[in-house]
Amino acid sequence: MADEPADTMRGRGSDSRVRLWILLDANRGVLVVAMAAVLFAVLVVLGTLDATPLRATMRGTDPTDTVFQALITSIITGVTLVVTINQLVLSAELGPLGTQRSRMSSSMGFRADTDDLFGDVSPPDPAAFLSALVATSADRAETLRERTLSSDDPELRNAVEEYTDNLVDHARTVTDQLDGVEFGTYDVLEAALNYNYSWKIFRVRQIRHDHMDDLSDEQRQAFDDLIRVLTFFGPAREHFKTLYFRWELVDLSRAMIYTSIPALGVSIVSLLFLDASSFPGATLGVDNVLLIVCLGVTAAVVPFLVLVAYILRIATIAKRTLAIGPFILRESERSGGSGD
Repeated sequence: MADEPADTMRGRGSDSRVRLWILLDANRGVLVVAMAAVLFAVLVVLGTLDATPLRATMRGTDPTDTVFQALITSIITGVTLVVTINQLVLSAELGPLGTQRSRMSSSMGFRADTDDLFGDVSPPDPAAFLSALVATSADRAETLRERTLSSDDPELRNAVEEYTDNLVDHARTVTDQLDGVEFGTYDVLEAALNYNYSWKIFRVRQIRHDHMDDLSDEQRQAFDDLIRVLTFFGPAREHFKTLYFRWELVDLSRAMIYTSIPALGVSIVSLLFLDASSFPGATLGVDNVLLIVCLGVTAAVVPFLVLVAYILRIATIAKRTLAIGPFILRESERSGGSGD
């Protein structure tokens, strides 16, 4: 049998801490600023090391005109992309009355099922809802342990004891992570991704199958109750993941629009007014015109950096949650190294 996977998505994966911070944990605005700073520094260094000074080159062919013309076209294309993204997001919200009623019925049906599971009205807040599911799974695991303590099969008792200890400890950690977090931030989804429900469903089904002949009706019911609550976590996480993606895409659209306007302005001004005679002198040994051109190019590229920063996180989350239920796609998961 494979070992219990780590209790965090970082621990279950093979990615380095820095890479995961860039892909998932970092504030998207901070990441954009960091990428812009690196780009600006690289451009300045390369421009300084170039044997032919930029100012001298601008007196002849003036490559800045070509660069900023291309950037203006790219920025306008980016704005068009923003409109397309907004249409994609809004298309899921638009529809005839019958479609909206069907969506409402499905949502209320799931709510009714979880109300029955909790024995109370399920929380409306996503973080509280997921926390209640995780806490309920811990309660059902404890019930399973209590009902198997009287079993004459020591292997069953040991397997359930080990499984329950891991699940309860993990559930406590995840509920602490969900406490007080607000939907719209990555914190909610991060805690949900940390709870490797796929592995937990697989393992409890495996224990039940291995000892099926030795189980009483009461014990079988305890296994079924635990599996039931774990299977609720999957669609709930996928639903909130979908809502988070829409939230992120809206934020992406707004951020690209906010950055596209000044980027377009900088590009147009540079194209119209910047020439070899502009900004004479040097700063810290670097020609001022080189600094201004590098700064203008960096500002014009910011909308693209915003797109990269948001898509990196969305794509990473999507890849790590391709399967729903007890399906384990990556080799590291099958060997106990993961299990989102």
